[in-house]
Amino acid sequence: MSNDSSSDRVEGLGLRAKPAGSNVNASVAIDATPTHGASGQNTSELNPKPSTPRLSGRQDGQVSPPKVPWGPWVGIAYAAFVFLASQFLVAYVLYAIADGRGLKGAAASDWLSTVPMQFLFILLAEALTFGGIAWFVRRRKARLAQIGLTRFRWEYVAWALGGFAVYFVVYVVLYYFVAKFVPGINVNQEQDIGFKDVSGTVPLLLTFVSLVVLPPIVEETVFRGFIFTGLRGKYRFILAAVVTSALFATAHLEFGSGKPLLWIAAIDTFTLSMVLCYIREKSGSILPTMFIHAIKNCLAFLVLYIFVT
Repeated sequence: MSNDSSSDRVEGLGLRAKPAGSNVNASVAIDATPTHGASGQNTSELNPKPSTPRLSGRQDGQVSPPKVPWGPWVGIAYAAFVFLASQFLVAYVLYAIADGRGLKGAAASDWLSTVPMQFLFILLAEALTFGGIAWFVRRRKARLAQIGLTRFRWEYVAWALGGFAVYFVVYVVLYYFVAKFVPGINVNQEQDIGFKDVSGTVPLLLTFVSLVVLPPIVEETVFRGFIFTGLRGKYRFILAAVVTSALFATAHLEFGSGKPLLWIAAIDTFTLSMVLCYIREKSGSILPTMFIHAIKNCLAFLVLYIFVT
């Protein structure tokens, strides 16, 4: 997770529909075209025939893909810009603050790597990213519900639990397949997820929010919400899901870390994203995908900072 960085790395452990669902104007159009008898009288008035309701935007129980007023590739370019610019901007501001405190070089890095400062970095970067996406959607005269930010429904809990179970089983199978038949990929490659030497209630709470709460909200809004919805408005589900998942996986390869690319994390997050895209498609919301993402990161958090420690 870019910052994201913390969240992205956690996801590599393998432990960011009725599209428009409740948000589509499901106005009922009653098909009651008048019929006329030989006398020319409107027989529908004499012999009313039960009409069949037809839901707008639905065919055979399926909901039409959401349409958004921007092109899919414009959406991808803008999302990438906001995602990266937010992190660079926050990093610049925090380093400027460190410089103002007289901290240079290693001293500045040590200060910025403390739990409170890492939390602040993630909080600000994620807030700017979410705000940038929300601004773009509003600017284009669209609604946040169109990218899946809908009201909560209890059925989303079932979607989340079922979706996580499917993801977990599929990933475990892929993990052992890669470990056995693809020796070029190090399935045990470690990730630097930050938040080292976390102890105490407050640091643990800040770490939890940084890894389990913020990234699922923002990454799902960016990837399964903004990017996938833009692609789905023009392309079939499978292409939209693969492109979205490939972008999501690429963001978890840890470019620029000086270490080998983290392919096992990319496989993990690609698998996760395909499941999340399917649930986004069928549920019409990114709320259940946020829940799944949070469950995944929560398990990693527990393993890293609670059980193992």
